Amino acid sequence: MLCALIMAGGKGTRFWPLSTEEKPKQFLNLIGDDTMIQMTVKRILPIIPIERIFICTCERYVGLVKKQLPELPDRNIIIEPEGRNTAPCIALSALVMKRYYEDATMVVLPSDHLIKDENKFTNIIIEGNEFLSKNNNVILTLGMRPDRAETGYGYIKYGENVGNNVNKVEKFVEKPNKEKAEEYLALGKYLWNGGMFIWKADTIISKIKKYIPNTFEALKCIETVNEEQLQELINNNYRNTDEISIDYAILEKSNDIYVIPSEIGWDDIGSWRSIERYRQKDEKGNIITINTQVIESEQNMVINNKKRVVMIGVENILTIEKRDTIFVVNKNCMDNLKEYEKTVGKF
Repeated sequence: MLCALIMAGGKGTRFWPLSTEEKPKQFLNLIGDDTMIQMTVKRILPIIPIERIFICTCERYVGLVKKQLPELPDRNIIIEPEGRNTAPCIALSALVMKRYYEDATMVVLPSDHLIKDENKFTNIIIEGNEFLSKNNNVILTLGMRPDRAETGYGYIKYGENVGNNVNKVEKFVEKPNKEKAEEYLALGKYLWNGGMFIWKADTIISKIKKYIPNTFEALKCIETVNEEQLQELINNNYRNTDEISIDYAILEKSNDIYVIPSEIGWDDIGSWRSIERYRQKDEKGNIITINTQVIESEQNMVINNKKRVVMIGVENILTIEKRDTIFVVNKNCMDNLKEYEKTVGKF
């Protein structure tokens, strides 16, 4: 039974001041009319119905999830008592999903990525599910073919093809420096690691039991506890899980990992610079809204709501409207805006 887990507990600090702990980037309209989490759900809906889509988030974002995804059943909101990285999140979610779908196959997705070719993406998920149906106890990931020497992503080195566009994973590589990234791009044997996985719930639970037994012991009763006691059990035991990523906990220790090289127009929308790649620009390279006017200005970006913005004779400026404050930022500073939060103070 194909199910989806969308991880939506992140704080999105790189998009400060628009993204805050109260409303992080997965709940914002950064690219189109929908928020990032709405885009993620809509992308998977053609092949997985809403009753088999689960969102893992923290308590403070439950209201945002319900508001933005009103069709989602309440039971499908998995609440982490605290953020403890991706391995506990996935362990918790796998055990919860098995309560309702014993034979669940999980599609694990971040909540805040962009995929332009959604038809190709869903076809790859279907192909991956077929591969898993014939190859038990393996982990399958999607690796994006790089089109630039990107230093902000991890990489996957892949080996032999085992059929149906599936390759054996040789190793996972941490974020490289510029020289290494250029080498990976030239070699053509490396893919971007987008953190998207397909596996049977039983498979990942067995690996969690093997490699991070403390996490398994802390959460193993989830499958059998009464529904009315479920959240209490999670709240009481989650602190005893291992605070570690799924990459370090499982992926780097497993040998049976495969990758589907994918060209789906993927991007991790992780910085203001990435927004520039996808928002529509005018003939002078300005990214503006209907409530903006630019005169003799170029290469600017405006993120505003109700307030009108007029730019005259300026270049490479980012303006952000946040409540009653307008931030005016040299674009050379926009990738490390979070560093200025303490200086700016509350607003």
